[in-house]
Amino acid sequence: MLPETTKLNAFPVFMRVEDALVVIVGNGGEALAKARLLSQSSAALKIVADDPDAPLAAWIAAHGAKHVAEAYAPHHLEGAVLVFAASGDAALDKRISSDARAKNIPVNAVDRPELCDFFTPAIVNRAPVCVAVGTEGAGPVLSQLIRAKIDRMLAPSLGGLAVLAASFRDAAERLLPKGSARRRFWNDFFEGAPARALEIGHLAEAHEAAAELLARRTAAQGHIALVGAGPGAEDLLTLRAQRLLMQADVIVHDALVPEAVVAMGRRDAERLPVGKRKGCHSKSQAEINELLVSLGREGKRVVRLKSGDPLVFGRAGEEMQALRDADISYEVVPGVTAAFAAAADFELPLTLRGVASSMVFTTGHDLKGGTLPDWGKLAISGATVAVYMGRSVAAEVASRLIEAGLSPDTAVAVVENASLGDRRLFHGTIADLPALEGRDELTGPVMTLIGDAVAGANFGKSEPLAAHDRLVAAKQGADA
Repeated sequence: MLPETTKLNAFPVFMRVEDALVVIVGNGGEALAKARLLSQSSAALKIVADDPDAPLAAWIAAHGAKHVAEAYAPHHLEGAVLVFAASGDAALDKRISSDARAKNIPVNAVDRPELCDFFTPAIVNRAPVCVAVGTEGAGPVLSQLIRAKIDRMLAPSLGGLAVLAASFRDAAERLLPKGSARRRFWNDFFEGAPARALEIGHLAEAHEAAAELLARRTAAQGHIALVGAGPGAEDLLTLRAQRLLMQADVIVHDALVPEAVVAMGRRDAERLPVGKRKGCHSKSQAEINELLVSLGREGKRVVRLKSGDPLVFGRAGEEMQALRDADISYEVVPGVTAAFAAAADFELPLTLRGVASSMVFTTGHDLKGGTLPDWGKLAISGATVAVYMGRSVAAEVASRLIEAGLSPDTAVAVVENASLGDRRLFHGTIADLPALEGRDELTGPVMTLIGDAVAGANFGKSEPLAAHDRLVAAKQGADA
């Protein structure tokens, strides 16, 4: 049973190594791994290797590290601030460790925690920002898994942003009083316009934005991010979307966005559901536009979270126009649209050489007019068609396409709740598609994929659409 409180046996510190000597002893992969790790610092590396293997020798030559081609001896440690015993030989590593300790030099023996004065953490390098993850040598694989998660959370531009911040520190301390004013400046610096400009590589714009922020010293400017939440699975959210959610003051989300995705935002962020699900519109589009403008004018950082991709049937165009008209800053973050998630669920190639070289995104409601839309002609010519929100008009979609010349035998794949653990997969042909309208138990979003390329899908985990009609017919016969 774990104790109620635990204390660290290894206390984390950051040690200055600029131009300081660090010695690594070893001929193989363990020494190479430590050399690669230390090369991320400005330390002066000396590698003692009397018979280095080819990868280590190549690395030394490529990186200009000092190579001592001799068998290890205690004098090789003179002047070092850190020593790494990475020979792979237990007796030699123990001797190196003993020699280092006799000279009062901290030592790390690879995979031998009992010989270590310190442990090397898994690091996330955004120099000069560094995040270190350690397990006191107990779980290196766990350290790497945690490091990978943190790495995904931090923008690649974070180090450059820290350097830019350092150049403004003196001015900020001179011009801004301690307390909330200074904190707000730095919050806006690290999460506002300077950070956004640097994230897309615009250093000059980032500097100008920081200077303007310091000179203005007024209320923060609002910013709206139109973010694609993806098809539902939270691990399909983009890294940029996740970062913006963690920065948001307010999250305005559609009904189709799962709670698990919304919950990835800051715990103290205000959450505003705006509905817009079939038969349950809690807010009109005009009301949503007004809400976003109002929040922007209040200086809020807002994530407008939309299912799938905001630019695919997400009415983002109307929201962007409202924000432009109100002169509110905004950006668009793409998301995985449901068609791609459905195709992945079916292992289905949306384009296939010699079969389908184009695809169409549409809604079934496009076929309710008097003429076949242009995309219908593309379907007949071989394009793969992705029909969003088409369950209730499936029969009309099928009949109109067949009337226009599409073969009734054209392959169809249907997914409810694409990407989620409770997804349901169905397959059949255009002639089977009307069976969807009777499937009232399909309450989640339904995506239908139509076209010759669909025949290349993996139908091993799906059920035939026609099976439902046969089941209903059999039941009606039994009841007669």
